[in-house]
Amino acid sequence: MLHLAHETDTAVVFQLEVDRKGSGSWSALREVRVPAQGAVALLFGAKERGEWVRIRARSDCRKATAYFQYAAADSRMPAPPRTSEKSEGALLWARGEWKGTLLAAAEDTLYELDAGLNLVRIEGAKMLAWMKENLAAPTGVVGADAASITYTDEAGRRWRLPRGNPAAGAPAPGVRISREVSTERDLFHAGGTFYELPANNAGGIAMVRPICTHNLPVHDYCSWRGLTVMSGLAEPALPAGEFVRSDDGKIRLWLGVSDDLWAFGKPAGEGGPWKETPVRAGEASEPYLMTGFDSKTLRLSHANGKPLRVRVEVDITGTGVWVEYKSFDVPAGKAVEHVFPPGFHAYWLRTAAAEDATASATLFYR
Repeated sequence: MLHLAHETDTAVVFQLEVDRKGSGSWSALREVRVPAQGAVALLFGAKERGEWVRIRARSDCRKATAYFQYAAADSRMPAPPRTSEKSEGALLWARGEWKGTLLAAAEDTLYELDAGLNLVRIEGAKMLAWMKENLAAPTGVVGADAASITYTDEAGRRWRLPRGNPAAGAPAPGVRISREVSTERDLFHAGGTFYELPANNAGGIAMVRPICTHNLPVHDYCSWRGLTVMSGLAEPALPAGEFVRSDDGKIRLWLGVSDDLWAFGKPAGEGGPWKETPVRAGEASEPYLMTGFDSKTLRLSHANGKPLRVRVEVDITGTGVWVEYKSFDVPAGKAVEHVFPPGFHAYWLRTAAAEDATASATLFYR
């Protein structure tokens, strides 16, 4: 799909041209009229193909944006219902100093995983205490309220993410939320979903992308000897990877590769920027993640005694280029639902009400 936007005070016509075979032969594909200071989301048909595409404006325009988003159909199935069973959580540390082993610190016991995948209990009260003091997961970064999961970045800005299931909330103390498992790319965990989180110099949280929604009781994870290791799981029928059980039978670790996580369940969830939230006229909500999810439905409602207009905006690039998607007139006492067209993608969504209100804006990703 293609997002076209500009900030000119008059409408602008853009002409799309395509080189169908990569031979340098260009032909007209479409003409698109974008209203004054407006935006258009353009979905392409199956027959609109080519190697290259280019765009020209029929008139001078200011601050034009043409942004393509490509995505294949996601044929993965949602994660099956999970049991509540879990293994004892353990803090994980891939040791340096050429030791080549991994330490797992449970509540009051230390284990070591060696190159032969033997997970054995060892003595080490001082090491256990050091790990808990120096390697503990940070707190206060990921939270939850009635509307959604929340993430607060280093600048104090708050971003909103879906719940993988309605019961998902803020992580329990000690549960890992982010760790580097690939070079300059963290594995981020919130609300029952794993995400790819780029380094700050590559966009950071603004460019986060969901990998899978699994709804498993993950406690900690790390990279070790080219593998991804997770603690806290006791699910015997995961679609990939293997479990290693400790010699005393008290903990087990999952071992796989980071690509295995894509098989754990299609990204899904629900939440939004508002949930019976007092909002002020014209004030935009905090951004709520949209990218990487497939079937998308928006539900709007409010408690005012008269109709309320709600403006829905999307960030089309992940860099803060916000454009209006559509404005909805929501009747008093009745919810309005909108199904986004198949193939529509944007990075983030936010909402703004035309008047002060107590309002809800909930997205369902299936």
